Amino acid sequence: MVTKKVVIWGASGHSRVVADILRLRSDYEIAGFLDDVNSQAQGRPFCGSRILGGREELSKLVESGVRWLIFGFGACGPRLRLASVVRHHGLMLLTATHPNAVIASDVAIGEGTVIAAGAVINTGARLGDNVIVNTGASVDHDCTIGDAAHICPGVHLAGGVRVDASSWVGIGTAVTAGVTIGPGAIIGAGSLVIDDIPPNVVAFGSPATVRRSVREDDREIAG
Repeated sequence: MVTKKVVIWGASGHSRVVADILRLRSDYEIAGFLDDVNSQAQGRPFCGSRILGGREELSKLVESGVRWLIFGFGACGPRLRLASVVRHHGLMLLTATHPNAVIASDVAIGEGTVIAAGAVINTGARLGDNVIVNTGASVDHDCTIGDAAHICPGVHLAGGVRVDASSWVGIGTAVTAGVTIGPGAIIGAGSLVIDDIPPNVVAFGSPATVRRSVREDDREIAG
């Protein structure tokens, strides 16, 4: 069997989750990790491999025979923006699905998407590029998840929900049928979303209400 050499962009908790998913498959070989946040980390051991450096290593990786990359961080905005950087360097975005996820046969899954352990994705759902459906989350029938959205652990989306690009749905949130969450929105942990949420706002509570516009310090965490 030919193995795919893949680099993981990110060196934090989520990147270890991604690495674990890849190591459960015999057809992937992790070439290392990239870290754009800590410039002093180059060469350090990390998660059974090592940190190769930052984005300046992309061209070298291609020259060395690496053809695949997957993002290993949860922030939505950077995953949305950096996809074009990855493709510009000639790398392909790898999709990773945990073997203990349950996915209907007709689900459409975009490039670079990560589906973690215990996730359930039902019939008719469509996931864009670089989406995260995290541990134990459920995406019910006919949902649409935009590019680089993050469906956090334990989130439950009812049927026909739309989560637009680069939106963050916080841990343990429930979203009722047919609701749309606008692009760049952040939904706080444990919320109950029963009405549409506009773009680029922070909303939380039960029921979730808009509290303010997204600020730059929010984006450092979620987007």
